[in-house]
Amino acid sequence: MIMGGGAPAPRVFLAAVLVLSSLAAAAAESTLQCHDEDQAALLAVDAALGSPYHFASWTPDTFCCDWYDVDCDNATGRVVGLSVFQDGNLTAAIPDAVANLTHLRSLTLRHLPGLTGAIPESLARLSDLAQLTISHTGVSGPVPAFLAQLTALAFLDLSFNSLAGAIPASLADAPSLSSIDLSRNRLAGAIPPLLLSNSTGQAYLSLSHNNLSGGIPAEFAAVSFAHVDLSRNALTGDASPLLGAGKPLQHLDLSRNAFRFSLTGAELPEGLAFMDVSHNAIRGRIPAMVANLTGLQVFNVSYNRLCGVVPAGGSMARFDAYSYQHNKCLCGTPLPACH
Repeated sequence: MIMGGGAPAPRVFLAAVLVLSSLAAAAAESTLQCHDEDQAALLAVDAALGSPYHFASWTPDTFCCDWYDVDCDNATGRVVGLSVFQDGNLTAAIPDAVANLTHLRSLTLRHLPGLTGAIPESLARLSDLAQLTISHTGVSGPVPAFLAQLTALAFLDLSFNSLAGAIPASLADAPSLSSIDLSRNRLAGAIPPLLLSNSTGQAYLSLSHNNLSGGIPAEFAAVSFAHVDLSRNALTGDASPLLGAGKPLQHLDLSRNAFRFSLTGAELPEGLAFMDVSHNAIRGRIPAMVANLTGLQVFNVSYNRLCGVVPAGGSMARFDAYSYQHNKCLCGTPLPACH
């Protein structure tokens, strides 16, 4: 009898656990219920883009934090991330309704060839935005000057678009910006002298495959660049402000420009792993210290006006004659012997 009377107890306990678990799950789920403003903004984005199949999960009867491409803050339930990518059927301009996602921290629009028009000024209202990627699209017009108003913006990628005009000088005023990729556009004019000057840590800059002209700003000597790619432009003058012992530079691509300076005596950053300065008008000698760069994987100084003996030993055995061809008078392994 005692056992018979006590038998229900485990079942009651189990039922209580299940009830409590479901309540906890419901409470957790409730924290991710969309705010009405965010849900309305996302539905407006969907409508402006023609309700593509990509947004099939975006239905008013479900919580938007469960929608594809949407990320919410676990504590507040506000939409903080929107990532739309790889949809060749989406054809529209960037909707102004995106700016109604007032807590957005990350916006990615990538591999959307049918996305056209200019970057809307309404995005200036996204005061919490830390990462903006609009890449591999048909977006055109200028690089917006209003980007400097985004005080939290740290990462900017506007690569592989059809942007034209000059890089706005105001972009240098963005207080948190540490990474800029404007490569593969139609940009022209000079590089703003104070670009990334507010970066407090390592900086990333890619401006390759544009029509930029002028020189490298002297102010760049004070920026802690880890990655610089200025290849395939029409830049001139002295690029040595980017070099220097003790700098964190790991990747340097200055190829296919019109730089004119002497490499003799240049101090190369110890952590350099990639250096391509080919197809310029660089003169002087290759610094002997390049052989001591143990992490150097790519080294190309071809199509310049360099002379003297190619440094030997260390990492130099990795590089064949292709790295040195078409210079004025380089010699020594892997080139013909010096006389």
